[in-house]
Amino acid sequence: MKELELKYGCNPNQKPSRIYMEEGDLPIEVLSGKPGYINFLDAFNGWQLVSELKKATGLAAATSFKHVSPAGAAVGLPLSDVERKIYWCDDLDMEFTPLANAYARARGADRMSSFGDFISLSDVCDVATAKLIKREVSDGVIAPGYEPEALEILKAKKNGNYAVIKIDPNYVPKQLERKEVFGITFEQGRNELVINDDFFANIVTENKDLPEQAKIDLAIAMITLKYTQSNSVCYVKDGQAIGIGAGQQSRIHCTRLAGQKADNWWLRQSPKVLGLDFVDGIKRADRDNAIDLYIGDEFEDVIGDDVWAKTFKTRPSEFTKAEKRAWLDKLTGVSVGSDAFFPFGDNIERAHKSGVQYVAQPGGSVRDDNVIETCNKYGMVMSFTGLRLFHH
Repeated sequence: MKELELKYGCNPNQKPSRIYMEEGDLPIEVLSGKPGYINFLDAFNGWQLVSELKKATGLAAATSFKHVSPAGAAVGLPLSDVERKIYWCDDLDMEFTPLANAYARARGADRMSSFGDFISLSDVCDVATAKLIKREVSDGVIAPGYEPEALEILKAKKNGNYAVIKIDPNYVPKQLERKEVFGITFEQGRNELVINDDFFANIVTENKDLPEQAKIDLAIAMITLKYTQSNSVCYVKDGQAIGIGAGQQSRIHCTRLAGQKADNWWLRQSPKVLGLDFVDGIKRADRDNAIDLYIGDEFEDVIGDDVWAKTFKTRPSEFTKAEKRAWLDKLTGVSVGSDAFFPFGDNIERAHKSGVQYVAQPGGSVRDDNVIETCNKYGMVMSFTGLRLFHH
């Protein structure tokens, strides 16, 4: 099949719409549903991301995409009991495969942003992963294959309208990329990124102790940034992105946005949040929204007069600023990556507030000395990669 006609483009008024190959056949097969223009943008970017994560780490990988940027990305490390609880999968009586762990992490890191996502999986989708996908609000999934039972689970989702795409894992694109804007064709070489043992070797800080897990986390950050709309910053902890800031014009705003998402991920694991007593039958999305408000500055929206009773069996006490700061101070060992250089030390100051210990960025700012000095103040390890990763 050389082309696939789509219902419309980015918006319903943008017709006609299609994806096609000038040479050869499309490397995909639609097994269920009718993926749209944005679905395919998410699918193809997400597939590249998880393929590169698998190659760099040797671990099963998954990503959750929204509007052509990842909301979450992770590799298949085991879940702790607390992580299973905050990702709403602690009630499943099944064995979690590495791929299921990867998807639970990718989806669970920022559940508000992942609502209605498009999923990409590095490996053949197994039954455990399909069962996780089945219960979430999602537009579709792309993978190199599907176990028969897993495929049946997914095909039944959304009354048969759930988009299930199979991609040829051996497909290799041309080295030149083209896209058209305003009737004008742009052409560039593909952004090839190979992460090996030497990628983070240029450590410019006094502290040069970069453990293996930190290298994995920084690799996840770099590959995630490669497919995130720029400017972008990514915080990673224990094999998963916990905060992604995309598309901000200012680097510090990007660092703050990603840092706030990382903070929210950690605050969800606090005793105050784990102890929330929700009413029976509350929908998963309503529960996520209530938690997001509770740990933010709008807590009165969920614990104000008479409002709390619609969400909680027992009215929760306020999660004070001091209590939140005390819990956030327990977060350590976080890695952060930036798609371009940090221009000022204020980015490091903000990252420090979210437990960052390891940093990777291209370097090259006229104020590199200030950024390095700020890292040294907190005993951080920072690597200059020399490689910018803008994505537009």
